[in-house]
Amino acid sequence: MSTLNLQDIPRVKNISKEEFIKSFYKPQKPVVIEHFIEDWPAYNKWSLDYMKTISGEKIVPLYDDRPVDYKEGFNEPHAKMKMSEYVDLLKREPTKYRIFLWNILKEIPQLQNDFSYPDFGLKLLKSLPMLFFGGKDSHTFMHYDIDLANIFHFHFEGKKLCILFDQNQNDYLYKIPHSLITREDIDFSNPDFNKWPALQHATGWQCQLSHGEVLYMPEGYWHYMKYLTPGFSMSLRAIPRRPKNLGKALYNVLIMRHFDNFMRKMKGQKWIDWKNQQAILRTNKSF
Repeated sequence: MSTLNLQDIPRVKNISKEEFIKSFYKPQKPVVIEHFIEDWPAYNKWSLDYMKTISGEKIVPLYDDRPVDYKEGFNEPHAKMKMSEYVDLLKREPTKYRIFLWNILKEIPQLQNDFSYPDFGLKLLKSLPMLFFGGKDSHTFMHYDIDLANIFHFHFEGKKLCILFDQNQNDYLYKIPHSLITREDIDFSNPDFNKWPALQHATGWQCQLSHGEVLYMPEGYWHYMKYLTPGFSMSLRAIPRRPKNLGKALYNVLIMRHFDNFMRKMKGQKWIDWKNQQAILRTNKSF
């Protein structure tokens, strides 16, 4: 098994706003906070069974790990099913299907009563609490968020592997141009260094999240998430404060995304294939 050059993300039992800003936000370093949400009703209530009970009839969008196809729209789901059926599937067998960016305020407003917006010293976007669900061994591609937000990732039920890189590692990650992802055929939990030699030069972070733990991911951090058991997480976010990152976020939203969609329509699969090839060429040239 090949192993990346990863250090364990620091852990704290709890943390004050002042200490968080000083030790993690200002230096832009990740941290896992272990006991921050134990006073939330969600801490004791939220489980896969509870989500099935409260939202079983909702139709949910599902995503798997198939490669990007030029015919697919931005964040277009690969399948849909009732939440009750999806939870049953998660508990019954491993599945690649994940729920991605599910807005709980819009779909199940009463879930808002189960959590509060913590004061970390950053202004959290209260309209965008998102839920993510996955089955055993399902994973997200290595990516960073289009808005380069500061992300607080609250995990519920089971265990989840998280691997992070900052933007300084871009030269080694086989980043797809005009995109927010790396090559989709890289297994970051067991990378093939013969095929992807530049990854040996990347330095990053890792952790395993358990129920009730919070992971802070600084602005623009790459993240790969693998569900070691069925479970789900909620993300809260704050816009980037650093001018450089705010500028990148505006570029991604206003220009890059629309340019990529335009080229998909014009060039089709040739555009996707060109980008995948460029990820290799540019990375090999860099290192």
